[in-house]
Amino acid sequence: MKLDFSKLDGLLPAVVQDASSGRVLMVGFMNDEAFQKTLETGCAVFFSRSRNKLWLKGETSGHRLVVKEISTDCDQDAVLLKVDALGPGVCHEGYQSCFFRKFEGGDWKVVDSRAYDPAAVYGS
Repeated sequence: MKLDFSKLDGLLPAVVQDASSGRVLMVGFMNDEAFQKTLETGCAVFFSRSRNKLWLKGETSGHRLVVKEISTDCDQDAVLLKVDALGPGVCHEGYQSCFFRKFEGGDWKVVDSRAYDPAAVYGS
């Protein structure tokens, strides 16, 4: 069995879920090289579409994602990574999860508190 990287120009979506709580932390994209590096290192590696290169999650912040389990969907064109998140948050905006907004009453509302100061981690 092989993953199908053909549908999104060599990429597939990677949903990242906290292995303990089940909370969805983020969605990234992987090409075959990122997937292989993830298998080799045991830490989540993604392909940055904006920078057009591989990136190890946490290479700047230190907030790495240690992969505990990998699943694929029925079409083999998406993966689910169950991880232990090292650090207070996954989101570059300072939240535990990238999904910190909810659509309520016709508007997007921030429903979580910041877990860390992104300016202290990434600079201003």
